[in-house]
Amino acid sequence: MTVTPQLRGLGAMALACVIWGLSGIFYKLLADVPPLEVLSHRTVWSMLALGGVALLRGQGAQILSCLKNPRNLATTIATALLIGCNWLGFIYSIQVGHALEASLGYYIFPLVTVLLGRMVFGDRLRPLQWLAVGMATLAVTQLTIGLGVVPRMSLMLATSFALYGALKRTVRADAIASVAAEVVVLAPLALIWLAGVQWAGWTGLVGRPGGYFGQDPGVTLLLILSGPITGLPLLLFAYAAQRVSLPTIGVVQYLNPTLQFLVATLLFGEVFTLWHAIAFALIWSGLALYSLDSLRGRPKPVSPHVPSGR
Repeated sequence: MTVTPQLRGLGAMALACVIWGLSGIFYKLLADVPPLEVLSHRTVWSMLALGGVALLRGQGAQILSCLKNPRNLATTIATALLIGCNWLGFIYSIQVGHALEASLGYYIFPLVTVLLGRMVFGDRLRPLQWLAVGMATLAVTQLTIGLGVVPRMSLMLATSFALYGALKRTVRADAIASVAAEVVVLAPLALIWLAGVQWAGWTGLVGRPGGYFGQDPGVTLLLILSGPITGLPLLLFAYAAQRVSLPTIGVVQYLNPTLQFLVATLLFGEVFTLWHAIAFALIWSGLALYSLDSLRGRPKPVSPHVPSGR
């Protein structure tokens, strides 16, 4: 059997989504390390990993272009802050036992992106797309009423990633190079925070002292590996984006929150209520309609600026 470029791209996309979907297990192993410290290490080691890969691919000029003139720099700072908030929200959700809420956020994200495209870029929505967005809105509403609390983390993750994706539409750089530029922007803040927790006893969102790096070989290794864990799926995504159509990428990406959902319920043992069941059923149905509409629609050219994972 001949392995076509499209099939290799599909395999790369599926593997990227598997890594993203199972990454909650990795961050659960770091549950004792305060989330801001985990985020800071992820930023620094991602800068080294992604920056190294980008330079090996001859993309140093692309990184510089994201940081050079005021407009590009402003966009890079904005996308860096958005992806930083998204990474932090995911890490925090895993650590405090809200992985199910995180998976819901990444299910909602494509539909928030569609709505944002309509509001900001004037994209026209077809009837099935409007119906899908309406079903997502109904899901969040009934979950809020049923549980008596707004799923804030789900909405934050979905909105921050949708805004990130919207801004990435204006970036003229490869996915690897642009994310490398973003972690370069975040790295000084990360290094300041790591210095504070390591030597000044700073605490963060959870009020726990940090400074775990170098204290335990296993934890130290995991913190270093957070860079490659971030970079590898981005490399796979960049490879897939050049060989697979956008509608296909959009459908395959649902593997990510599906694996998050299974990890949260089956491995972490998080409670799955009737209200969750109704919300997820509505979201899944809305995504099915949206995917069907996308696959039936006219194929769009592949773009390297599709938001690419956590």
